[in-house]
Amino acid sequence: MEQQPHFFFALRLPEETKLVLKKHIERMKETIPFRRWVHHQDLHITLVFLGAVPPEKLAALLRHVKEVLLDTKAFSLKINALGFFGHEDSPRVFWADTEESPPLQAIRGKVFTTCERAGFQLEKRPFRPHITLARKWKGEDHFQKEELGVWTKLQPEPLSFQANEVVLYQTHLTKTPKYEAIAVFPLHN
Repeated sequence: MEQQPHFFFALRLPEETKLVLKKHIERMKETIPFRRWVHHQDLHITLVFLGAVPPEKLAALLRHVKEVLLDTKAFSLKINALGFFGHEDSPRVFWADTEESPPLQAIRGKVFTTCERAGFQLEKRPFRPHITLARKWKGEDHFQKEELGVWTKLQPEPLSFQANEVVLYQTHLTKTPKYEAIAVFPLHN
């Protein structure tokens, strides 16, 4: 039986930012053992995860999201550190962190509220913006928090980029890259 596609809203990273992160990932892979590293074309900042959605409900939601983002401005964002989710000695998610950003929080709030009003049951954990780089620690030894310091060696200054698109992605688990842009909402300069 084929699995239903899942959807999520995300902030798309510009191509040049993805390429810089790809280079950093290749270097980190040499010394930091995770089971699965994210394909650079799949790098993004998740705003809202929807899961499986019927086509008619998705079409209505896209109209509402387009409306709430209509006058939203593009903004600058900086990637400044590494972090992880899960056990300290064997993390399940390894990610790049962004500096605090009120515009990012505002956009996430608009999309989240719109999805809730459309009847979606959403995760209630606090929003922690991040870019997933890898999943599932596979090292023979425990993960060492000192590994997070590699970021400042690879990227001495925060990596700045212009956030100018919110995207609805569909997940294709059997493809690489596995996220397909279904709808794009440009943020205005």
